[in-house]
Parts: sequence; structure tokens; C-alpha cells
Amino acid sequence: MSIKDHLQDDMKAAMRAKDKQRLGAIRLILAAVKQREIDERIVLSDLQTLVVLEKMIKQRRESLAQYQSAGRDDLAAQEAFEIDLIQSYQPEPLGEAEIEAVIAAAMATSGAQSVRDMGKVMAIIKDQAQGRADLAMVSARVKARFGG
Repeated sequence: MSIKDHLQDDMKAAMRAKDKQRLGAIRLILAAVKQREIDERIVLSDLQTLVVLEKMIKQRRESLAQYQSAGRDDLAAQEAFEIDLIQSYQPEPLGEAEIEAVIAAAMATSGAQSVRDMGKVMAIIKDQAQGRADLAMVSARVKARFGG
């Protein structure tokens, strides 16, 4: 079952259960996915949907920090709820050993020798780790391996 199908099923279940908070959050996710599909005139794959979910999580984390610093606990609680809900649609995160294995395999596959080859390595890693690891953190690890 694709992520979009899973979202549709969960939206119907939230409607039946009259869970307004969950229903609203799922509708926000579906709206973001649909907006990207319309903007790019494509049907998003699960990998592309994960990119949308990651972007939404990043936005909500920033909002959460701002709400907490402003003392708006009600809005912070809503953002935290949405973060948890969006994360539930992502695949199981990679462990430390798995991340290191993916980096090593990508470096070997691409034949990377220096920081200039980092784009090739990250392109390979992105396909395998999208939605399962923080790509900024993975990028920093790759850079460290090159001595940069």
C-alpha cells in the first residue's frame, strides 16, 4: 500500500471516529502532497511523498521552537501532534551501523576520491536513505570521511 493510499484510509477512519485533530492534520498532509503533484504535473511516488513529509516535519519543528519560546503551549502542542502524526507515515529510521554501511557502499560505488565527488555520493545515498535518515547529518558524515 502506498503512503498516499494509507493517508486516504486513515482520513476515512478519522472521519468515522470524528477525530477532528487527526482529520485536520491528515488533510494538511494530503493537501501538501496534492499541491506538489499539481505544481509539477506528476503523480508522486512514495520516495517523492517522503520528501514532502520531511519538509513538513522540518517546518513544524521550526514552528514548535518558536511557539515554545513565545509561551504558546496550545499551538506548540498542536505542532508536536502533527510532527508525531507525519513521522508515523515514514519508514523505520536507519540505525548508526546501517547509515555507515550506506555511506561506505555509496563511496565505493561512485569511486569518490575527494570532496568534489560528494555530489555523486549523496545522490546514491539519497535514494537509499530518503525518509529514513537526516540527510544533512549524513552529508556531514560523508564530508568528514573526505577530511573536509
